Amino acid sequence: MQTGQTADTAEEQSSHRERKSDFYTILVSGVDDGNGGSDTNILVAVDVANHSIYGVSIPRDTKAVWNGKSHKINAAYNSGGMEKLSEVIAGQLGIPVDYTVLVNLKGFVALVDAIGGVDFEVPIDMDYEDPYQDLYIHIPKGMQHLSGADAIKVVRFREGYASQDIGRMQTQQNFLKAVARQTLKVSNLARVDAFVKIFEKYVETDLTLGNLAWLGGQAISIGSDNIAFSTLPGEWKSPYIHLDADEILTLVNEHLNPYVEDRVPADLNIPS
Repeated sequence: MQTGQTADTAEEQSSHRERKSDFYTILVSGVDDGNGGSDTNILVAVDVANHSIYGVSIPRDTKAVWNGKSHKINAAYNSGGMEKLSEVIAGQLGIPVDYTVLVNLKGFVALVDAIGGVDFEVPIDMDYEDPYQDLYIHIPKGMQHLSGADAIKVVRFREGYASQDIGRMQTQQNFLKAVARQTLKVSNLARVDAFVKIFEKYVETDLTLGNLAWLGGQAISIGSDNIAFSTLPGEWKSPYIHLDADEILTLVNEHLNPYVEDRVPADLNIPS
């Protein structure tokens, strides 16, 4: 009897882990030149079969637990690089992180300049100076054509929002949409190889050049109109953002789940 139960359980587990065709999760992170963990983290689900790309921003103050201690989730990068960060995020959400992409400030600037800058509606007047970080931001509200140097200031700016981190993440998401509108055009299909070479020079990733070229072509085919973003739902209770397990489960199953079967509460591991 025990053998039959074990076989049934193994079969159920295998079925629960059956993957969808051409569905990939990619963790995209930005580091602030070693000034404290991964400053920006977005988990991107690329669903080639259904022609959609969905990105979810992960607040850097999200509560996470490893080695029996509580941490802010962005500290996982300092603890063990992208491997540790991926492990922590995958463990909480109950889904795998298939690939990782790490961009530093210089790489971000170079990538924006490589596409000729970006037209972007700056949401608020941005005025901030921090000589310690050699950071001087003076960019007015309204439509601007941003060079790489200006773009990095816009996405790093956090003052003046009702909620500093959430406001900044919304600006980052809108900026990425603007980049997608400019970059993901059929006319750029012939430039995929050039984009890949720029990517290879400035970005750390476990995606191969072949992977990058294929994904780039698929992204152009999907188009910017089929790209959407959101932020992991949670509530601020100092010093952490505590994720809402019910809302997370719905979000995962609607947009991030690479498996054929829906995830269930037991798949998630969200600390209270």
